[in-house]
Amino acid sequence: MITIKKNIAVTGKYEKPIVTDVFYKENKKNKPVVIFCHGYKGFKDWGAWDIVAKHFAASDFFFIKFNFSHNGGTLEQPIDFPDLEAFGNNNYIKELDDLQSIIDWSISNEEFHEELNHNEIILIGHSRGGGIVSLKAAEEHKVTQVISWAGVSDYASRFPIGEAFQQWKKEGVMYIKNGRTLQDMPHYFQFYTNFIENKERLTIARAIQQLLKPHLIIHGVEDTVVQLEEAKRLHKWNPKSKLEFISNGDHVFGAKHPWNKVELPQELEEVIFKTIKFSIINMNKES
Repeated sequence: MITIKKNIAVTGKYEKPIVTDVFYKENKKNKPVVIFCHGYKGFKDWGAWDIVAKHFAASDFFFIKFNFSHNGGTLEQPIDFPDLEAFGNNNYIKELDDLQSIIDWSISNEEFHEELNHNEIILIGHSRGGGIVSLKAAEEHKVTQVISWAGVSDYASRFPIGEAFQQWKKEGVMYIKNGRTLQDMPHYFQFYTNFIENKERLTIARAIQQLLKPHLIIHGVEDTVVQLEEAKRLHKWNPKSKLEFISNGDHVFGAKHPWNKVELPQELEEVIFKTIKFSIINMNKES
């Protein structure tokens, strides 16, 4: 029987709560911790992520997923983006800080201390979140494994250039249309200035080259959002990493939002299988 606790308000470094879910078998057995980070315009309840969490919990992992504090969701409405002002004020440093807060919370939380092994912390990040977990794994010794699903290889190339950049700088905000919700989602210029101020820390290539822990890269062959070349680049920077391609896999491995089926798409099933296998093999190597 899997225990599910949703929408826990974790206090982070900033004024907004980090809205968090946990999935686990309540058996007083110390289970490895998996912390999952969503991507750009993502959220913890997107699509099939709940079903993914149940798969990990069924395999005896303590699975944590959360909304970054400034992803645009709220404690009252964690799905989609009711708080566009927060979304516009998000940046990569806030996401790194939020992830650190979740790591620290998982270790210190009295309620779950009999259910998790805080000496085994595995980070999984999807898309933009793949970059965040790679950066955090390089700087946090408590992280024992890092896994990216359709992860990005750098952030600098994702900013606008030329006239679009100058207009953003002049106006202080640019808007990106959300194709699903049809919201015009703001990005304040602080997003860029914060990146420049922290460019070395936010350089994924530097972090990947420093990694000395198990590193899995999974990417869909048919991904048109984050190109396959980015996965190859990550692997080149860390030749000791394991690179897995998912045939017919798109950016979300066949899932979508909302996801109303009980079963997962075949591509996402394969991602979970490869991830769990990799994690168990490397935990056994450590023991």
